[in-house]
Amino acid sequence: MTSDPSADTTAADRLFAELAELPDDDPRREPIRDELVRTHLSLAKNLARKFSNREEPLDDLVQIATIGLINAVDRFDPSHGSDFLAFAVPTISGELRHHFRDNSWSVRVPRRLKELNASIAAAREELTVRLSRAPRPSEIAHHLGIGTEEVYEGLRAGQGRYGTSLDNLLESQPNAAFGGPDENLDQAELREALRPLLETLPERERKIVALRFGYGLSQSDIARRVGVSQMQVSRLLTATLKKLRDGLGTPDLPDT
Repeated sequence: MTSDPSADTTAADRLFAELAELPDDDPRREPIRDELVRTHLSLAKNLARKFSNREEPLDDLVQIATIGLINAVDRFDPSHGSDFLAFAVPTISGELRHHFRDNSWSVRVPRRLKELNASIAAAREELTVRLSRAPRPSEIAHHLGIGTEEVYEGLRAGQGRYGTSLDNLLESQPNAAFGGPDENLDQAELREALRPLLETLPERERKIVALRFGYGLSQSDIARRVGVSQMQVSRLLTATLKKLRDGLGTPDLPDT
């Protein structure tokens, strides 16, 4: 005997309505939330299968899609009058795309460099715990028994995860003189040293730093994009830059 999809939808609508009426600390919220996630697990699995041709284990993709489903259940507001499926599909798909954007290699990188990049990442995590701060490239090199230049090479290889097309560079820098001298060449070592420190930051702080110094947005613009006040952006930038300066052992960073 097959289930009636319309009956499942009606039951889910009732559960969402009930969930919306409960206060945040009500113990009844968790079982209702779990039931809603179980009800829509097939949706997460189906969306995961659409991404399964990218050399990623299907079980891992289902797990990532399920995280997106949980986020959709938590964020859905039935009072807006929209259908949950219409809300959940882009939320789950976005979680899957986010995973591939952050974890896949967009350019071909030799296996040796991929393994070196992975070793550096593991060493960085271990040293961060041991030192209670982000390690310097020289400390990572000593820990792994390799030269500092190899650490920089492994970090540069990690940029293969985030390929940027020449067209995008030309659009964002229409007056750039490619092939000319790089005015920031003397800052290359500083940028490489900063990279592992930035990766240890919480996602929100990393995003704020990128928007401020990567895209040149004002603090008020960043506040609107991140969903916090301008004062919070200012405080977070100040605290984050201090953390980065302490990690580098240098004052050579811009102000907020």
